[in-house]
Amino acid sequence: MPAAQPDDLHEWISFDDPDEDRSWVFDVTFLLSRWTCIYGHGCQGVLTGPAPELGQGCCSYGAHFIDDDDVAAVRAAVDRLDATQWQLRKKAKKGGWLRKEDDGTRITRVVDGACIFLNRPGWPGGAGCALHQAAWAVDERPMDWKPDVCWQLPLRLQEHTDEHGHVTSTLREWKRRDWGEGGEEFHWWCTADEGAFDGHQPVYLEMRDEIIEMTSRWAYGRLVEYVQGRSPGTFLPHPTVRRR
Repeated sequence: MPAAQPDDLHEWISFDDPDEDRSWVFDVTFLLSRWTCIYGHGCQGVLTGPAPELGQGCCSYGAHFIDDDDVAAVRAAVDRLDATQWQLRKKAKKGGWLRKEDDGTRITRVVDGACIFLNRPGWPGGAGCALHQAAWAVDERPMDWKPDVCWQLPLRLQEHTDEHGHVTSTLREWKRRDWGEGGEEFHWWCTADEGAFDGHQPVYLEMRDEIIEMTSRWAYGRLVEYVQGRSPGTFLPHPTVRRR
């Protein structure tokens, strides 16, 4: 009797980079899914209970910055925001928009239960990330304005270097566990909700720019070459879709 299929079974591909001592690994099951952000269209948020009316999405907590470049990019974007675009601009002017924890970690400030850049429901300019909306207004990419973790979600890049210096870079779906212990307390997480898998195109096309930025243009091209060269219908559907 064949073994039962694991509930969270994913399909992966890997290949070596000809120009680096690196292997690329991609979560094809997620990248070929029709996941799409449903902020404002069914997103329940990441609190301990359903809270769609708050319009917080995954912005209930401060965004952790990766490095100095990450902070600098947001600082440059903040300088371009005006009072019509950013609801909490006055509070940022008074108390700052960045805070530092005891261990040196830098995080966007949380005000009234959510990120300081989040415009709340009822704001004339529309609820949602002030940085994201301002970027759209000038026909620029939101990923060039926002903290790295914000534009990367729900993708996660993990890198491991072995004892010989070879790097394995794995691009996969962001899991609850990636939030730490608090992730298990979320009432809801989007990649586990079938309502978030009704996008118009696969993730690898929808998030093309993000994937290239997180990996490389060559690696992305190799990924596309592989998935488009394989017969349609032969890939494993995402676990959330399989449960429909």
